[in-house]
Amino acid sequence: MKKTVLFDRHKELNAKIVEFAGYMMPISYTSVNEEHLHVRNSVGIFDVSHMGEFEISGINSTEFIQRLCSNDISNIEIGKAQYNCMINESGGIIDDLIVYRLETKKYLLVVNASNISKNWQWIVDKNNKFNCSISNLSDDISLLAIQGPKAELFCQNFTSKNLSSLKNYSFINGDFAGCEDIIISKTGYTGSGGCEIYIPNNKALKIWDTLFLNKEYELKPIGLAARDTLRIEMGYCLYGNDINEETSPLEANLRWITKVETNFIGSNIIETEIQKGVKRKLVGFKLLEKSIPRNGYEIYSIEKKIIGKVTSGTFSPILKIGIGLAYIDNEYLEEKIIYVKIRENFVKAEISKPPFI
Repeated sequence: MKKTVLFDRHKELNAKIVEFAGYMMPISYTSVNEEHLHVRNSVGIFDVSHMGEFEISGINSTEFIQRLCSNDISNIEIGKAQYNCMINESGGIIDDLIVYRLETKKYLLVVNASNISKNWQWIVDKNNKFNCSISNLSDDISLLAIQGPKAELFCQNFTSKNLSSLKNYSFINGDFAGCEDIIISKTGYTGSGGCEIYIPNNKALKIWDTLFLNKEYELKPIGLAARDTLRIEMGYCLYGNDINEETSPLEANLRWITKVETNFIGSNIIETEIQKGVKRKLVGFKLLEKSIPRNGYEIYSIEKKIIGKVTSGTFSPILKIGIGLAYIDNEYLEEKIIYVKIRENFVKAEISKPPFI
């Protein structure tokens, strides 16, 4: 199993370490509820250095990435980022990712850790017909997500750049915590604001330690368990749970990042789905009774007919109720009340459009 550069720091902080996407990662430091609420109310820091980074450049790089990605790459300006999917020939989602435009003909693709090898094979071995230069920087870059309503003010203490001028899904390159040439972006996964800091591995320890020297803000390390509960409250998809190669972006309510007119791989299948419709959709729900939904639990109609399955579920520390995401058969999408089978009980729930808070 791999370890991030900051692994020893997590051990020193008595983090609970688990295997995740081929890495030994901190799942929590205290309690998930405490860490979740700290991010919602203050500022927390996540080590997400397990994420993958590919750099693609060359005269045909825009056309190449346009072929790979479902969103319209031509809309990305230098200094901007864009949420995206890579689609296979059958219309399924290979991965969801963020594309950063570094220069006119240079891009950074940030992909899920569990899909690094699969994505590399798809991009390089199967589809690099555009004579582009492609580099896998995943083992060279550390990534910190500093999240929460106080995160921007906290980060401003460590850079001469004006972070308040940085809009959502934008980034700058500059100084941070005494280090130069650092990418600072705003593409968070918690819904509470903040910054993501892309750091060469040899500078990661220095930056981590420097951040914790600031005592004005109560910065706390946050594990991946709270990252999961935070994203569920926002209704954000997690690859492997809510989306995979068997789900289409239309089913996952990702039509807004799916521009079939750009002729990406699989766009012909998606176009047919747009015309004919899909058989199921990803929806949000809130439990109306005390319980916690989990991945794999079955969804039933009022008549107790199975109509779907939970993909993500948790207890919301903010709402104090169980919430989740589930795929439901298309004919039941207008239902207000559904039932989640939890062990042998049918727990009443209502369909609710995310975000939940």
